[in-house]
Amino acid sequence: MNLNAIQDSFQLTVSKSVQITPQGIDRYQVFTPFHFDDGDHFVIILKKNAQGNWIITDEGHTYMHMSYNMSLSSLNRGKRNQIIESALQKHNIQEQDGRIFADVKSLAHAGNVFYSFVQCLINITDVSYLDQERDLPSTFMEDFKAFISKTIDPARFEFEYIDRRRDPDGKYPVDCRVNGMSCPLFLYAINNDNKCRDTTISILQFQRWGQPFLTLGIFEDQEQIIRKVLARFTDVCDRQFSSLATNKERIRDFLTKRIK
Repeated sequence: MNLNAIQDSFQLTVSKSVQITPQGIDRYQVFTPFHFDDGDHFVIILKKNAQGNWIITDEGHTYMHMSYNMSLSSLNRGKRNQIIESALQKHNIQEQDGRIFADVKSLAHAGNVFYSFVQCLINITDVSYLDQERDLPSTFMEDFKAFISKTIDPARFEFEYIDRRRDPDGKYPVDCRVNGMSCPLFLYAINNDNKCRDTTISILQFQRWGQPFLTLGIFEDQEQIIRKVLARFTDVCDRQFSSLATNKERIRDFLTKRIK
């Protein structure tokens, strides 16, 4: 099967804009109209692998490009990973060490494999919108827990802490309790108005119990919180950061100094 026949197959299944350019022996770059938000096009290569079999691959470019705006580790957990795994399984595509690829058992059917590969890349890059679109689930809590887990010794903190003696029903949970100091530090991850209200109530309840503690509030986006709700929270919280995404270094410095 010659190059023109393969290109015709790709154009028939995906788009007439698809073009194939040779890049050495048994290696071709496939140019498509599909691209990332910043205008960079998907990198798609048709080549023979080390075993002499034809494959279609991105050679790791998709994950690398997505890493410009998010950590690669975040692609391997939570909702992002669920979306990626679902896309891979749905389109029968494989991923290994960050490389996305598909076996082409016959060049005569390469167009069908190419179509599935492109659809898979589009689905995978959708995870970039998780924190931007309101109708998609937020990964904020997962990102918060991942950040804390990397910043603090696991022996020093407890996620979803509840004071079992005073609060056996768990009405006043703490997202993360940091121990090992004379005065424990309560960390709250706040992503909406309701969470901000509930956190304010929880802090007030702990104060009524007379338990010594300090509080740190970390917002997903503080600007999205209603002003009066935020004002009441500010009255009871010792320290807060307006966003996890833009304040990771400041939060890390604060925690490092506070929990010594």
